[in-house]
Amino acid sequence: MAAIHITDIERAINWWRERSPSPDGLSACAEVRALAEVYGLMAYYREHECDEASMPAPAKAAWLTWYASTPDAPCIAICSTAQGDAVCKGCGRTEDEVQHWPVLTPAEKRAVWRRITMQATAWRFNRYAERARAATGADHPDPASLDTPRNAA
Repeated sequence: MAAIHITDIERAINWWRERSPSPDGLSACAEVRALAEVYGLMAYYREHECDEASMPAPAKAAWLTWYASTPDAPCIAICSTAQGDAVCKGCGRTEDEVQHWPVLTPAEKRAVWRRITMQATAWRFNRYAERARAATGADHPDPASLDTPRNAA
C-alpha cells in the first residue's frame, strides 16, 4: 500500500471546507473532522505521510471523495514512452507507471502526481500546460471499483 502525503490531506480538508462551510465559524462537517484528526496526528508525530490501509474509514472515505474530484491521469496525449523513452516527456511518468496506471491505488497515483509535480519537467507543466488545465475529475474509475483487491479483477 502507498502512503498519502500530508499535502493531500490538507487539500482534501480545504476542499471539504469549501463544500461544507461552517455555519457558525466554529464547527466543521464530519469529513473535515475525520481528516483533521489524521492531519493533527501527522503534525504531532512529525509524519509527512500516512498509510492508506490504516487510515480510519471516515477519513479515508472523505479523502477518496476529494480524490475523485481531481484529474485521474496526468496524460496530455503526448506519450513518448510509446517511442521508447523510459520517462514520458508529456506527463513525466515512467513507462511502468503508464502501463500499470489502471491498477494503481488512489494513494499510489497521488504519489506519482506529487513526484511529477515536484519535478515539473514534463511538458504538461510548461509547453502544454493549457491541456493540463482542461483536465477534470470526470476521468476517474467508479469509486466502488477502488474497493476490489488488485489481483481479484
